[in-house]
Amino acid sequence: MPEFFLRKQFDQSPDDIFSRVGFSGNHSRTIALVESGAYQVGAVNYKVWDSNVAAGSVDTTKVNIIGKTPGYPDYQWTVRGDLDSQFGEGFTEKLKQALLSMKDPELLNSFPRKGFIPATNEDFQPILEVGKQVGLID
Repeated sequence: MPEFFLRKQFDQSPDDIFSRVGFSGNHSRTIALVESGAYQVGAVNYKVWDSNVAAGSVDTTKVNIIGKTPGYPDYQWTVRGDLDSQFGEGFTEKLKQALLSMKDPELLNSFPRKGFIPATNEDFQPILEVGKQVGLID
C-alpha cells in the first residue's frame, strides 16, 4: 500500500523517487531506521508509531509524521473452508461470532485491537487492485 500511495502522489515508482528503497520487516525498526538516517522516509502503522512515541523510544526532533494514507482494509482473520467438517457443523460461524463479540480488554489487547468487525472478500478488492498495479499479482 505505501508503494501504491507514493505512485499515486508522485506518478513514479519509489525506486525513481528515492536513492534507496528497502523493507525493514518491522514497523518499529522502520521508525529507528528513519531516525538514524539510514532511510529517508518510512511507512508505519499509526498504532505502532503512537505506542513507540508514548514509550519514549522515538526522538521526535529527528523523525515525525509527514502524511497519512487514506484508510484501507487490513489485518483480517482468515480460516480454511473445511473447518466445519473438521470441527463440527457451525464451527466457522461460532468462531466468527466469538471474535466479533469479544469485549474483554485484556483479550483484545493481546491482538492488539479494540474490537473486530465483519468483513467480506469484496472489502479487500482495493488491495487486490493495488497488488495488480504494482506487479505483485498477475
